[in-house]
Amino acid sequence: MEIKVNFLDNLRLEAKFDDFTVTADQPIRYKGDGSAPSPFDYFLASSALCAAYFIKVYCKARDISTDNIRLSQNNIVDPEDRYNQIFQIQVELPEDISEKDRQGILRSVERCTVKKVVQTGPEFKIETVESLDADANAMLMGQADGDSSTYILGKDLPLEKTIENMTGMLADLGMKIEVSSWRNIVPNVWSLHIRDSASPLCFTNGKGASKESALCSALGEFIERLNNNFFYNDWYLGTEIANSEFVHYPNEKWFELEQDDALPQGLLDEYTLEIYNPDDELCGSHLIDTNSGNVERGICAIPYTRHSDGETVYFPQNLIENLFLSNGMSAGNNIKEAQVQCLSEIFERAVKRQIIEQEIVLPDVPAEVLAKYPAIVAGIEGLEAQGFPIVVKDASLGGQFPVMCVTLMNPKTGGVFASFGAHPSFEVALERSLTELLQGRSFEGLNDVPKPTFNSLEVSEPENFVEHFIDSTGTISWRFFSAKHDYEFVEWDFSGTTDEEAECLFAIMAEIGKEVYSAEFTQLGASAVRMLVPDYSEVYGVDDLIWDNTNKALNYREDILNLHRLSDDELAELVERLEDSQLDNYTDIKTLIGIVFDENTVWGQLTIIELKILIYLALGALEEAQELVGDFLQFNDNTVERGLFYQAMNVVLEVAIDDELEIEDYLTSFTRMFGEQVIDAVIGSVNGDVRFHGLTETSMELEGIEPHLRLIESYKKLHQARKS
Repeated sequence: MEIKVNFLDNLRLEAKFDDFTVTADQPIRYKGDGSAPSPFDYFLASSALCAAYFIKVYCKARDISTDNIRLSQNNIVDPEDRYNQIFQIQVELPEDISEKDRQGILRSVERCTVKKVVQTGPEFKIETVESLDADANAMLMGQADGDSSTYILGKDLPLEKTIENMTGMLADLGMKIEVSSWRNIVPNVWSLHIRDSASPLCFTNGKGASKESALCSALGEFIERLNNNFFYNDWYLGTEIANSEFVHYPNEKWFELEQDDALPQGLLDEYTLEIYNPDDELCGSHLIDTNSGNVERGICAIPYTRHSDGETVYFPQNLIENLFLSNGMSAGNNIKEAQVQCLSEIFERAVKRQIIEQEIVLPDVPAEVLAKYPAIVAGIEGLEAQGFPIVVKDASLGGQFPVMCVTLMNPKTGGVFASFGAHPSFEVALERSLTELLQGRSFEGLNDVPKPTFNSLEVSEPENFVEHFIDSTGTISWRFFSAKHDYEFVEWDFSGTTDEEAECLFAIMAEIGKEVYSAEFTQLGASAVRMLVPDYSEVYGVDDLIWDNTNKALNYREDILNLHRLSDDELAELVERLEDSQLDNYTDIKTLIGIVFDENTVWGQLTIIELKILIYLALGALEEAQELVGDFLQFNDNTVERGLFYQAMNVVLEVAIDDELEIEDYLTSFTRMFGEQVIDAVIGSVNGDVRFHGLTETSMELEGIEPHLRLIESYKKLHQARKS
C-alpha cells in the first residue's frame, strides 16, 4: 500500500492512503503541539487493534458476543535497549465462553498480521528518487531473477519476460502497481491482489501454480482490463472526456439519434439485431453510453470484426457494458495467445452455466489420470488435509469442450464451491480450476460458500449465474453429485501450437453455430483482445438493455450532483421522477448515477430512500418524509451516526406533524437522548434552515469527490496514450 505523507505546521504530519487521512504529532515535551498521537503511538495501537480484529472475526463467525470481552496491550521496554520490547497482549474473557472457544480466541490473536510482520522482521529500503510518481514497478514483490527463463504450458514466453514486458507497459502509462496481498495456503496454489496505488478501484486478482505465474496472471488481467476500459465500465468519465475527440477509442464511431428514437442504420448486423432486438422494442436512447452521457453526440459504437467473413460490425458501447461485464477479455504475449485465453474463458463460463442450469451430472476424473499431475494432486491433498473433501470432474461434456471442474465441500457449514477452468490443454484447464478455487481466499473464506439445493428454480435463477460469474459463489444442485453421470469421462486434448489452439477453439464455436466478433487493442503497447459471442457469452440477460440499463443514470446524474442548487420546482420534479421510476428504494446513489464517492461519507452511503427523505424535508413535505423515515430505520444499513440522526428525525417529525404537540416541550429530553449536535441538525432540517444534512455540495465537475477524480485521472493516462 502506498502512503503519501504531507508536512504540516510545526511537527504535525499527514498520511494519506485510499480514502483515509491520518494526522500525527509529537507531545509538547518533544516540541510538538500534542494535537494527535505520535507515529510510534500509532504503531503500538496497530498491533492491539489487529489482535482485536481477529478476535472479532472469530467470535462473529461463531455468533459469540464480544460485549464482555476486553483486550489490553502493554509494551515492556528493556532498560538497556529501548528497541528491545515485549508486546504483552492480555484478553479478558467472560466465564460463559467454553474452553474450546477460549483456545480458539487465543489462536486467533496469534494470526494478527501486524504481529507476524514484526516477528518476521520487515526490511526497510530507503532511497531518493527524482519523482514519487515514477518507478511503477517498485511495489511489485516476488519477481523472479531477470536471467531466469521459466516456461509454463499455454504461454509463448517465459514468465520472467512476460512480467518484464507488462510492468514496462504499465510504467510507460505512469501507473504505480502495488501488491495488496499474497496467498499460498496449500502447495502449488498461489494468488494475489494488485491495484493502482493512485486509484484503488483499478484492481485485479491473479492465480497460478507458482508465485511468478500468479503475478503474470494478475498483471495480464490488469492490462486486459485497461485495454478494454473495464475499470471504468459503469462510471462517469467527466465533461472533458465526454466532449473530447473520442471517449473510448480513436476508431469509435458515433451515430446520431433518430427523431423517432429508432435504431440508427449501421449499428450491429442482421444476426445480432435478431438477438438484441427481437421484438423491435430497443430504441436509440437505450444505447447512449453511461460513461459519457453525451445525448447530443448520440450512440458511441466500437468496431468489431466478424470472424466468419472478416466484415466490420459496430457494437454500441452501452450494449457491451450492460451485457458482457468482463467476459471475453484477454491479454497475451501475442494476439493468438490472447485469443486462446479469451475463447477458453468464454467456453468455461458458458459450459459452466449450461451444467448448472440443466443440473448435468459430470463424470469424476479417475485417480490414475490425476496421478499424472503430481503438483495438482499435492494442492488437492493439502485441501483435504484441512478437512475439505475435493471432487474433480470432467466438464467437457463428452470431450466437446476444453473445460474442467474442481468442487470443494465444506462439512463444517454444508456449503459447496464449484470452480471451473478451461484451456486446450487438459492439465492447464485442471490447474486453473484448482487455482481459481482458492483465488484470494483463506480457509475461513470457504465458510461463506452456499449450500447445494434440490430446488431447480433457485439454481436456474438468473442472479445465481451472475454470482457464479463474479466469484463462483452461486448455488449448485445436489443432483450435481449423483453417482449416475450424464456423460462418460474423456481424457480430452485440444492442445497444439498457439495458432493451432486458436483455430481449434474457433472451430468449436462454428460447430455449435455461434458467431464470434472480435476487437484487438494494441494502442497501449500490449496484445489485448475482446470477443463477443452473441447469445452465448453474455452475463446479463438481453432484456436488461430495456428494463435495467445502466444509462438510467442519465435521468438523474446531473440533478443529483447539482442538488444544492436546484429550485423547489426542480427538486419536486426530481423526487417525482424517482417515485415514478419503480427503482428499488435501497439502491445506492453511487450505483445509480455512476459516481465513486468516499464510502466513509454520507454521499458514499446514500440510497434512493434517504435522498427522497432529504428532498421532501427541503420542500417542507414533512408527512411524505416521515413515511419514508420509518422504512429507512427498519431496513436501511447505514452508519450508527446516520441511524441516530433518523431516529431523532422520526420523533421530531411526530411532534412537528401533530398539531397538539409543541417541540419546546420535548427539546430538553430529545437533546439529552440524541445530543445537541444531532438535534440541531434535525430541527434545522425540519424547519428548512438546514438542507441536505451531511451531503457536501458538488456539481458535474465533481468537486470534493476525490475517489472519482482519481479514477478519471487514471483513465486520462489511457486516453492520452491512445491519442498519441
